[in-house]
Amino acid sequence: MHSDREPIKALIFDVFGTLVDWRSSIAREARQALTPLGITIDWAAFADAWRDEYQPAMEEVRSGRIAFGKLDGLHRRNLDVVLARMGLGERVDETTRVALNLAWHRLDAWPDVPAALALLRQRYLLAPCSNGNISLMVDLARRNGLLWDAILGAELARDYKPKPVVYLSAVSAFDLRPEQVMMVAAHSSDLAAAAQAGLRTAFIARPDERGPGLGESVPTVTVDRQAADLAALAGMLGCVPLSA
Repeated sequence: MHSDREPIKALIFDVFGTLVDWRSSIAREARQALTPLGITIDWAAFADAWRDEYQPAMEEVRSGRIAFGKLDGLHRRNLDVVLARMGLGERVDETTRVALNLAWHRLDAWPDVPAALALLRQRYLLAPCSNGNISLMVDLARRNGLLWDAILGAELARDYKPKPVVYLSAVSAFDLRPEQVMMVAAHSSDLAAAAQAGLRTAFIARPDERGPGLGESVPTVTVDRQAADLAALAGMLGCVPLSA
């Protein structure tokens, strides 16, 4: 804990899994896009397979093997890989692929998120610090009623988490120091990297992120705050409903 450090001024957030339910949303979007083509598969397994290509694709960028590109581009490459692996390559046309790739722009927030962010914004500057590109973050915000003070993250940093530049570019954008900014995430690895860069950290439990009981319920690293959901974190940080 860092009680001797100066007050937190801003919170930055992981988005996929922490704020939005990517698995259920992608399963729904895939079903809607592919069922008209006569395709019937395990939609949750499809969502998992697509998501499983996420880190390997970003590692190509982090390692310098390929140049930085927006996550939309990596998602499209990963979609093509998954469709081919599942034997669906010849059955899914280009128009469908383009539309399905934008499914990541149509993810639903976890139920606690919009109201809790509104509470937190009473006292703190708020921004996503996601590997998602800016247009993706804008679409998720508009879909789910998420009010941000800025949209930060990978596209600004031209690299992907957990590289330190992603966290530190967000800190710099707010003209703050790392210890004045708290990274909020449901993934211990993300928080460990943020802490290494000097940020404060808060863990949000999302035990069902990857299916029932397959997400993180407790952090595996030391964090400054640990909460059952975002509303609980808001309470810990002194944010209460205006009607209270």
